[in-house]
Amino acid sequence: MEPVSLPALSRVALCGGTHGNEMSGVYLVRELQRQKLEKAGSATLTTIISNPRAVQVCKRYTDMDLNRCFTDVILSSPVTDATPYEVRRAQELNTLLGPKGNVGAMDLVCDLHNTTANMGLSLISYSVQDWVIMHIYRQIQRKITSAPVRFILLDLPLADAYSQDSLGKHGFTIEVGPQPHGVVRADIFNIMKEAVDQTLDWVQCFNSGSAFEGGEVDDVYSFVKSVYYPRDPETNQITAAIHPQLQDRDFCLLHPGDPMFLMFSGEIVKYEGEEVLHPFFVNECAYYEKSIAFHLARKMTVTIPPLQVKRD
Repeated sequence: MEPVSLPALSRVALCGGTHGNEMSGVYLVRELQRQKLEKAGSATLTTIISNPRAVQVCKRYTDMDLNRCFTDVILSSPVTDATPYEVRRAQELNTLLGPKGNVGAMDLVCDLHNTTANMGLSLISYSVQDWVIMHIYRQIQRKITSAPVRFILLDLPLADAYSQDSLGKHGFTIEVGPQPHGVVRADIFNIMKEAVDQTLDWVQCFNSGSAFEGGEVDDVYSFVKSVYYPRDPETNQITAAIHPQLQDRDFCLLHPGDPMFLMFSGEIVKYEGEEVLHPFFVNECAYYEKSIAFHLARKMTVTIPPLQVKRD
């Protein structure tokens, strides 16, 4: 691939507490604020507690999920007395970090999250052709050995991108687990901190003129679909749990005929898809309200070009 030159990343945002009970990002952002860390080399660093009301009560959200409020439709919706707090907060964050899709948006937005699923360290974004994000992913994957590192692609147009990281010119989510909600574990915190440190190190090197080689990056997973829990048609109550052979096996191969659920009545529900796929966010606590048991993804390899900063 031909080398690519892109503008320097002069403004970077690190956001924690988008979900108020995902504590690694909350404590990491608070620590950076305590240290008054406001620069990453030549880049200005902004640190934000995204949903302070939810953090205060240690809940995922107060009215609705903030991390589903960054679509163009919601960001442009009129505000009334009945508008949920998280919609108002999303619009405030769009003013601070965006406007989304605008030349004045933050150069890089990194949003920090935890999962109860056994996913290790995952970067989540909306494009595998954002060369800045893919090069950051490769650096993190090469440097971090304390957890498996993977990339999850949510292939949506920018207008429909619903998470906070979509406000920046470049953006991604760092997702680390397993960690129970409302709890901070030192090992999970340290993995997140290492990923943030590697991100800021890459930004400094990029802005300083370092040239990054092209090549292939692996362990990229493209979202295919969600799988929902079996439910009683009359009561809508869940009637099964994740099968023990699938529990904690995020990103494993799920073959047709493999067990998915163990019904509370004792029967086994098997995967009936025709394609071998990879489950992730398996038994994520926060997804029970959505009835989602896990997502399925297709594994791919991505070729990225050589990259360096564009000089004026």
